[in-house]
Amino acid sequence: MSLQFIIGSSGAGKSYFAYERVIQESLMHPQRNYYVIVPEQFTMQTQKTLVEMHPGKGILNIDILSFERLAYRVFEETGGDNRKILEDTGKSMVLQKMVQQHKKELPYLGSQMNKPGYLDEVKSLLSEFMQYDIREEDLEEMKEQAKEQGLLEMKLQDVSVLYEAFSGFLKDRYMTGEEVMDVLLKVLPFSRKLKGAEFVFDGFTGFTPIQINVIRELLIIARKISVTVTMDEREDAFAPGKPHQLFYMSKKMIRTLAELTKDLDEPVYLKPSGRSRFAQAPGLQFLEKNLFRYRKAVYPGNSQQTEMFAAASPLAEMRETARRMAEMVRTKGYRYGEMAVITGNLEEYGRLAVQVFEEAKIPYFIDEKHSVLMNPFVEYLRAAMEMAVQGFPYESVFRYLRCGMSEVTREQADKLENYVLALGIRGYKKWSEKWVRIYRGMEPDQIQELNEIREVFAEEVRGLAQGFGSGKRTVEEYCRILYDFIVKSQVWQKLKVQEKKFAELGEKAMEKEYNQIYGIVMDLLDKMVEILGNETVSRQEFRQLLETGLSQAKVALIPPSIDQVMVGDMERSRLKDIKALFFVGVNEGNIPKNTQSGGILSELDRDFFKDQGVELAPGPKELMNMQRFYLYLNLTKPREKLVLSFSDTNAKGEGISPAYLIGSIRALYPKLEIVRVQEGEDGVYPENPEAGLELFLEKLARETSREYETLEQVDEVFGELYSWYLKNADYKDTVQKLVQSAFLRKPQDVISQSVAGALYGEVSPYSATRLERFAACAFAHFLQYGMKLTERVEYEFKAMDMGNVMHRALENFAEEVRKKGLNWKELTREQREMIADECLDEIVADYGNTVLKSSARNEYMIERTRRILRRTVWALQKQLEQGEFQPEGFEVTFGGGRIDRVDAMEDPDQNKVYVKVIDYKTGNTSFDLVYLYHGLQLQLMIYLDGALQVEQKKYTGREVVPAGVFYYNIKDPMIQEKIDADLETVSSGIMKELKMNGLVQSDPDIVQKMDSSLSSIPVTFNKDGSFRKNSSVASREQFAVLGRYVRTKIEKLRSSILAGDAEVSPYELGKKNACTYCPYVSVCGFDRKLPGYEFRRLKNFSDEELWKAFDREVE
Repeated sequence: MSLQFIIGSSGAGKSYFAYERVIQESLMHPQRNYYVIVPEQFTMQTQKTLVEMHPGKGILNIDILSFERLAYRVFEETGGDNRKILEDTGKSMVLQKMVQQHKKELPYLGSQMNKPGYLDEVKSLLSEFMQYDIREEDLEEMKEQAKEQGLLEMKLQDVSVLYEAFSGFLKDRYMTGEEVMDVLLKVLPFSRKLKGAEFVFDGFTGFTPIQINVIRELLIIARKISVTVTMDEREDAFAPGKPHQLFYMSKKMIRTLAELTKDLDEPVYLKPSGRSRFAQAPGLQFLEKNLFRYRKAVYPGNSQQTEMFAAASPLAEMRETARRMAEMVRTKGYRYGEMAVITGNLEEYGRLAVQVFEEAKIPYFIDEKHSVLMNPFVEYLRAAMEMAVQGFPYESVFRYLRCGMSEVTREQADKLENYVLALGIRGYKKWSEKWVRIYRGMEPDQIQELNEIREVFAEEVRGLAQGFGSGKRTVEEYCRILYDFIVKSQVWQKLKVQEKKFAELGEKAMEKEYNQIYGIVMDLLDKMVEILGNETVSRQEFRQLLETGLSQAKVALIPPSIDQVMVGDMERSRLKDIKALFFVGVNEGNIPKNTQSGGILSELDRDFFKDQGVELAPGPKELMNMQRFYLYLNLTKPREKLVLSFSDTNAKGEGISPAYLIGSIRALYPKLEIVRVQEGEDGVYPENPEAGLELFLEKLARETSREYETLEQVDEVFGELYSWYLKNADYKDTVQKLVQSAFLRKPQDVISQSVAGALYGEVSPYSATRLERFAACAFAHFLQYGMKLTERVEYEFKAMDMGNVMHRALENFAEEVRKKGLNWKELTREQREMIADECLDEIVADYGNTVLKSSARNEYMIERTRRILRRTVWALQKQLEQGEFQPEGFEVTFGGGRIDRVDAMEDPDQNKVYVKVIDYKTGNTSFDLVYLYHGLQLQLMIYLDGALQVEQKKYTGREVVPAGVFYYNIKDPMIQEKIDADLETVSSGIMKELKMNGLVQSDPDIVQKMDSSLSSIPVTFNKDGSFRKNSSVASREQFAVLGRYVRTKIEKLRSSILAGDAEVSPYELGKKNACTYCPYVSVCGFDRKLPGYEFRRLKNFSDEELWKAFDREVE
């Protein structure tokens, strides 16, 4: 009947007072029932406390319950409601189904529902409406009131559609957790156990409207209700507070409860006493009395109980926290279970705590829900579903194969991946058929092994592929298909093997997760069948439902053992009876937390409802004020020591400021120093071997960076650490490897002549690409031609493939022209384009196992290649028309090389044959004599040498003379011309863009006969007939010098290769170097930070210096 408040500040002993009174009264009135109602997460701890306090060490007529457990206790007695409870996961799945069904009726929310986390936002809003007793009819009324607020009206319209659909689906079948309180209200009057009972509500900072209704009913039937309230005993309990005041929430709770009854007992005010939390800690008592108050005092001396430190990074901050904890345990007799860590950023600091505490061998418990999404079995299921629903694309198949649950091993999956990438295997049909094709570089006998692996995979997923084909099925049918797949895959047995391994390693958390995960997934499938079993859905909708369920599923964590450091969030974590609290990450952004959660209702929307008299959950503004209250509660939890710390940078390395809280506390304790922690700081020694490795590494780096004249100069701490680790079997190998790494130098990359001979065999003097590769970097040559390393073949059309297609098409074009007996210069446009198209179509039909027909992008590439090919044959014809040279051969073979094109011109009068060599390039290659000098561009001169030999055999008795060497860059240039420009002007502009680059013999007569218009060759004349400075010309003697030089260079390169030179020595010339486009850059180990690794800087020359250098070399 009566209501009494037990009021006291944090640590005053409210719970102790209330529990002691309950125990005494329960002993005096054994026939009466006593109920202690606490938040759900406190039930176990409170039960333990009461049992320990009870003189009989047992509680017979005292029950410790949460609101929800109270409801179930009453339902057991009265019968309650026969509807099943729909817990959080089921709620999410039902809501997902409602969204799928009503998507067209959701103009605002419909398009947002695919965003990650948005379904949770909708669910939390519906839960909020239920908790705050807002019914469907209330929503309609709110919609009417929001007519002026366009966006809010749209939101409410969509939410009411989902609310109505959700409630309609659950009607007479299920009730949600929020509805449990509604049902409790109806049956409370019929409970005999609660009649005349006494209640204590402890540990609450406020109540929701629906909980207030329950308390209203209890006041009618119960004998007495006591409520503990955290508030300074000096405050006026019944005066209205203001939102920014520290105890506003407490005052609001008192006023709301006081309005429920006139039978109010005098409140109990508890003042700090010998029993209060801070009896032995005056510094912390002072903090409790002055934190966040208007009238602040200043602590006169040095508080031994409060400390502060700053670190360079969050990781350094956690390491210092671990060091201090270990020191307190070692020197002051603390236990780990008496310490806790809290933070405003548990996501970041929780991860670091795992890393640091594992290193330091400190037992810990992270107080957060653990999602199952990263478990290999769940990942395996999600990948299998994605694979089946999306039609077995490459990414999903290999995501599935790499989960470690398939019968296909990791090594087999790698082999499959190479084949699948090279040949573009997509879709189950391709996986179920026998593979016969072979890709470039593949050993033919591998196909049988690949087929065996393919059959294992195809058989494993056949049921999924068939079950998740097109069409719709019921949720139950899909669940059965998935269940059969799980059983066939022997997942349970595989999980048990893993569980056993974790048990042997002593990893309790992982052991427990693997023990639970199979049951969690099976329960989820059972729930889906029970709740949605008869619903017909598409395979995509089923996958969405399953994903929703899995994302909500949580692994039950092992509760803290007796001696573990609890790491938790400053708002959610409940701390009980701790001696030392470490508050980490006290930085702006973490404290206060950002309360703009981006929920469906904005702060303005919530203000609008407040004005209409509708109470909702606290919005961002109230949450900011509530945060201060939670900070107060947490900072006043430790009995002996409070340590606050902040970092100078965040996880990204960006500078951040300490939070306002640091300034607030320093204002209370002017003598409190902020200790700045430097890692490896002198005098701060590691508390455990793992932390010591950090210091050892730092000192090792210092030792190796400077040289000492005598051994006495070596750092003593370094020497002690090194000595200790070498004697310890667990660390000896690690430390020896670290020391070896510290003194790592570039190795001598040389192989013996016999090994070189066995690896390379004969090195052809005509293999220009190979010789150029060696000149660029000997190690790249070793990897390519010695180790035969190749890049993985992929089923796509790259720039290199375009070059191959163009080369083959031009070769075929020339062959067709020859076969048809046509003259290049006399080809009509129709003939030219018809032959070009036929050649291209023939190549495309079989190129790269039809990769060119595999996608719209590649189809476009075919058309682009066709356009460039037509442009190229047009340009080549134009160039020939302007001179007297005739194509002598295409893809001309000589020695070990192939020349793209050789043109010749006979001069019977002089008894000479002039020869020019052309090499087709799809890039922007420019001929450069400096690169030729260094062996990086030998190709054209090697080809010229070969062409001269071939032509000499053909024209015996005549003198064969070099006329020029050229690169023709295959491209489709864009030019700028006026819109009314004639065709001739446009053609002339295009020809300029397609000009060849190379070296021409400096004989004006030959130049004219090569191209009278000079539009295709890199030559221009002055008015007096001499060559301009920018002309790329060389005399016949100079051509001869180049020929001799190249032959000499080739011999030097061949000798070095066969001598075993395999040095990591990439060239650098100007702004270019050998590493830029090198495929081996990720494996060669070239690291300029290590001594000995440097670019081989090549000399640049002026033209005059260059020819002198050539002359010197061939003398």
